Amino acid sequence: MPEGDSIYQAASRLQSVLGGETLTRADLRVPRHATADLTGRKIVEVVPRGKHLLMRMPDLTLHSHLLMDGSWRIFRSGERWRGPGHQIRAILEVPAASVVGYRIHDLRLVRPADERLIVGHLGPDLLGPDWDAELAVHNLWREPSRPIAEALLEQRNLAGIGNVFKSEILFVSRTSPWAPVQLSDLPQIVENSSKLLLANRETRVRNTTGSLRDPVWVYGRAGRPCLRCGTPIRSAELAGRVTYWCPECQR
Repeated sequence: MPEGDSIYQAASRLQSVLGGETLTRADLRVPRHATADLTGRKIVEVVPRGKHLLMRMPDLTLHSHLLMDGSWRIFRSGERWRGPGHQIRAILEVPAASVVGYRIHDLRLVRPADERLIVGHLGPDLLGPDWDAELAVHNLWREPSRPIAEALLEQRNLAGIGNVFKSEILFVSRTSPWAPVQLSDLPQIVENSSKLLLANRETRVRNTTGSLRDPVWVYGRAGRPCLRCGTPIRSAELAGRVTYWCPECQR
């Protein structure tokens, strides 16, 4: 499930292949950009912004958002592509590789000055150069009665947290997902958010516990014993997303 850590890693992989390279082929299979010709343009850099990816060229930026199931896959020159052809939304080729976008739900070309129209609303990026813990706390406080689990998912507050990290952060912070923002220890929650995402930005397998046997505390573990106290982990829908928590550790 793409969250800030996996987007950071995707940007690093794409940068290693596309950064500084000139496109020999570009095929954007979305109606709004079906006739766009990017061939001959240089990819200056690929950068993450929260859950967004920005492929910057001198005069254009190709923005993508993976949502729940999108992916960019890299194939070396001559390598057979693996994946359903009907799910391909973008093809970018450079001399040494092909970068293929599968199930990309949001693909847009904008002028560099207009990037703000797409990502300018985002709060400080937990894995970005603009990370500002104090600003994140300030942003969360804007809706003091909102459940903390909802507030953490609001990318306008802080960018990069998805459903997995939301559940894990609140467990580590010993905070109920339904606790209102005003009754939550926001500085500690924000600090734990930063620590967990930083710890996972370079790892291939997401891990919040430090254990290879049990890599997560609560996410996806409904009905199983809490790794800390043994109480069965519970799950319920909150704001349209499934939330996992320990009713004992997160009172």
